[in-house]
Amino acid sequence: MQYREFGRTGWKVSALGFGCMRLPTRDGKPLSSKIDEIKATRMIRHAIDKGINYIDTAYPYHNGKSEILLGKVLKNGYREKIKLATKSPIWLITKGKDFDTYLDEQLKRLKTDSIDFYLFHGLGKKRWNETVLKFNLLDKAESALEDGRIKNLGFSFHDDYDAFKLIVDGYDKWTFCQIQYNYMDTENQAGTKGLRYAASKGLGVIIMEPLLGGRLANPPKEIRKILKGHGRKTSPADLALQWIWNQPEVSVVLSGMSTMSQVEGNLRSANGSGVRSLGNDKLAMIERIKKRYKEMIPIPCTRCGYCMPCPNGVNIPRNFEEYNDGYIHNDVKTARSMYERFFNKKDRASACVGCKTCEEKCPQGIPISELMPKVHAVLGKGEPY
Repeated sequence: MQYREFGRTGWKVSALGFGCMRLPTRDGKPLSSKIDEIKATRMIRHAIDKGINYIDTAYPYHNGKSEILLGKVLKNGYREKIKLATKSPIWLITKGKDFDTYLDEQLKRLKTDSIDFYLFHGLGKKRWNETVLKFNLLDKAESALEDGRIKNLGFSFHDDYDAFKLIVDGYDKWTFCQIQYNYMDTENQAGTKGLRYAASKGLGVIIMEPLLGGRLANPPKEIRKILKGHGRKTSPADLALQWIWNQPEVSVVLSGMSTMSQVEGNLRSANGSGVRSLGNDKLAMIERIKKRYKEMIPIPCTRCGYCMPCPNGVNIPRNFEEYNDGYIHNDVKTARSMYERFFNKKDRASACVGCKTCEEKCPQGIPISELMPKVHAVLGKGEPY
């Protein structure tokens, strides 16, 4: 296993971390509460035996069962071999004392006296202002740091770069942060600019969704042609992971693994990882892949945001992003799931009233009001592209 500096902590983290959001289930349904405890235990302990020392979970994973399972897995000396990370369910907090209520519940679930790395889960500008700051959660977290219930404080993030910088600069005692990042998300959310900014501030940077929810590991045939044309056998998953590890600002890459074969494959990739170790030929191939993906995009939205705000509340760029992602990755199932789970009614394309205010501002000349019903038909009603 390769190890990397974790920000300014002085601790070295394994290049690969184990994310406990996609554990094997007995009913075969991803993310369900029916975790296959025998398989999951075998996988996690095998990963630890092979050098992984960072294990990540969260309050809602597997409908609350992930933390409970992990509390069992880390018996028999395994807790002492790793650093444990979990997350405060920010969206459930409606008053200051809720922070301690959930933290104490998580400690019991995990059967531990302290959590090494504790995160505010899924921060963006709105949750930062309306929950963290409103309920003085930073003070609550500092009290937990003082009494030893948590050892380090950080946050996971889903918003744009400006919101990311606001949060990083909004508190001077962050130890680390967690961002979505892969070769297709260099300009989305925190992006490359956010990765480098956080690292410049001395934060450990944890990468989630390195394979874009598995999409980059199972690319469409147009992308496989590029990989095949490269000559040497190249695994799509390994290529995507090595691209991230190539960057010195990255501390650890999380992977949510569902099978032992995924564990073994990711361990092999991690063992061969290194900063600035990716050859120019593979870097060039990734650029070709990115270019081809962009050529496949059906709606030419650049997410510039000039169309926003919508008078009716529609999140125009995000609707187009999910629609495009489902199309180019041949994975409409995930796009529909995202639309159902993470869009409120006002955000969705179905809230469009066809006022065309947005079209006057769009530099790409996209007929937004015509496309919104089509987006909802595909993502909301299950119609084909």
